[in-house]
Amino acid sequence: MIPSAHRVGLADILRRHESAYLAAHDLSAAKARVWRAIVACRTAALGGYVEVCDACGTTRHVYHSCRNRHCPLCQTRAKEAWLVARRRELLPTPYFHLVFTLPHDLNGLIGQRPRVLYETLFAAASNTLTEFAANPRWLGGTPAFTLVLHTWKQDLGRHVHVHALVAGGALTAAGEWAAAKRGFLFPVQALSKVFRGKFVTALKAVHRDGKLAGAAGIEATAWRDLLACLYTHEWVVYAKQPLGDPAQVLEYLGRYTHRVAISNERIVGIGHGGLDDGEVAFRVRADATGGKKRTLRLPATEFIDRFLKHVLPSGFKRIRHYGLLAPRHKASRLALARTALDAPTPDPVVIESVEAFMLRVARIEWRACAHCGMGHFGVTGSLAPVRAPQGASRGPPCASS
Repeated sequence: MIPSAHRVGLADILRRHESAYLAAHDLSAAKARVWRAIVACRTAALGGYVEVCDACGTTRHVYHSCRNRHCPLCQTRAKEAWLVARRRELLPTPYFHLVFTLPHDLNGLIGQRPRVLYETLFAAASNTLTEFAANPRWLGGTPAFTLVLHTWKQDLGRHVHVHALVAGGALTAAGEWAAAKRGFLFPVQALSKVFRGKFVTALKAVHRDGKLAGAAGIEATAWRDLLACLYTHEWVVYAKQPLGDPAQVLEYLGRYTHRVAISNERIVGIGHGGLDDGEVAFRVRADATGGKKRTLRLPATEFIDRFLKHVLPSGFKRIRHYGLLAPRHKASRLALARTALDAPTPDPVVIESVEAFMLRVARIEWRACAHCGMGHFGVTGSLAPVRAPQGASRGPPCASS
């Protein structure tokens, strides 16, 4: 482990190496907003409130969260709220986990036109699953699935893929539930070929429509070479074993929905040296099994650059629902599916009481005073946001996208 004066997080790295990074890099407006949000999160810059222990009088200042979806400090609460809503939508059937991954030959184009490539990925994966589910050979109906976009590897390199959580069956036009057979959902080799075909066809269409205009690597020869690589590359849709009961499904899904490129727990610290030669050390998986860990060192500016590659385009939705879960007809279609499965409608009172209980327990734990072990903290006042002194860093300014 690399020695460090204190345990650092992502915000500390951004603050400490802001000058060195910005001296050599321009930030888009979206990346600048993410940077400012992360460095301000849970600091005086966002304001907060004052709490005092009712037994010993200990005072603490609690600052507001930035709530940015890229911030490693802000995802736990967002994830829990999201999972509460999903409890109402689970069906009493096994669920399958599939992963649709783009070849790394596309990484250069993704870096230049992320929104276009991400949208194309979502469309190709969702159309592939919908088509297979509608085929009478497999299910012959409308599926229920959620797609979650991830763009990173453990070392923060670009690795664009979507996780698909798919109910193990489909609702037929006759209102019956067609369950997955033979212990698997769809044959992955066939899925892979269809997924590749749909993605490449869609990529050609966005190229023809000028949506890739100005990007490097789309000149005639380079474009033909890229398409040739995509056709010869073996695309593999990864499939895991079916999941168990709804509780296991939710626990599993929660690992993927609100994960950010790197958590603060993985950051070991900053190595010796000044702003120019400082290194960031963080833990990564040592092998594919995920059990063993190793420590990877990167120059701080390279670490920051890798992290910022995973900032999503403004307003882009990285979690999407399809089929029976599509927002327009979700309530009525899920009701039909439950009827076909002879499953009761989830009791909203029970679901809300579980949510209220979890919130109450978390609040009790948070309010307990660790100083005296007897009292509880209560709010006694508010704290206005504090602007950084003139000349001090407030994070990078907005730039054009």
